[in-house]
Amino acid sequence: MKKIALLFSVLLFIGCQNFGNLKFISNLSKNLEEVSGTEVVSDSKLIWMLNDGGNKPKIYGVSKKGKIVKDITIKAKNNDWEDLASDEKGNLYIGDFGNNESDRKNLTILKIKHKDLSSSKKVEVEKIKFYYPNQTKFPPKKKEYFFDSESFFYYKNSFYIFTKSRVKNKFGKTSLYKIPTKKGNHKAEFISEFNNGKEMDSWITSADISNDGSKVALLSPSSVLIFSDYKNDDFLSGKLTKIPLNYISQKEGITFKNKNTLLITDEKAHGVGGNFYELKLN
Repeated sequence: MKKIALLFSVLLFIGCQNFGNLKFISNLSKNLEEVSGTEVVSDSKLIWMLNDGGNKPKIYGVSKKGKIVKDITIKAKNNDWEDLASDEKGNLYIGDFGNNESDRKNLTILKIKHKDLSSSKKVEVEKIKFYYPNQTKFPPKKKEYFFDSESFFYYKNSFYIFTKSRVKNKFGKTSLYKIPTKKGNHKAEFISEFNNGKEMDSWITSADISNDGSKVALLSPSSVLIFSDYKNDDFLSGKLTKIPLNYISQKEGITFKNKNTLLITDEKAHGVGGNFYELKLN
């Protein structure tokens, strides 16, 4: 009877919460309290997630209901893992480019081969390094803290990275850079920039592109930005549809489930979040 009462209390609490435009799927495990990346991968039945810096170097395969099915230990340090991306072959990529103080010189993307997603052992990764050509000081002055990032995706043999501003009154500024997917130390190619607002709830925390390449989704704590009808790979040049979520939390993971459905995760912080959501697009 106690278990039934506890379950009822949990369901009642969830039912009373207002998640705005987000459809609640489930709470996430305590092992994913600092979830910072979420990705749907080709030829995988699982949704893959990771935690950010300071956590174990693991990725987690999660069911459609948000339950951890498996975890894989990666043979690389979690300096500051921030996002996940994948290619058409089902290879998975970790964005180890969190850079709060804009002082890192070891920005890296880690490649996990698709076959290793079924592994039960520690897996090796290939390291793809890059740097921002317009950064000359590590760290720069605080008014130039524009070299953090929590967002990227794969598209046509390139990675597209969206920066996160740490500058007061310019928190919503994001710059789009491009680097190749091959091993090496690459000079990031600047493409364009966009300003989403002044406040912290406007900074960009995750990104994804639909499988057909027609839509790009950028996530912030308060909204989702959908870009379409862009010119070539200047995704920020496209038509913008801004979807207010009406629920502010530390949202840091977004991925396309299909062309018209997004999956979103948030960290558990300040008594809210730690959940798995769905958002339908019109």
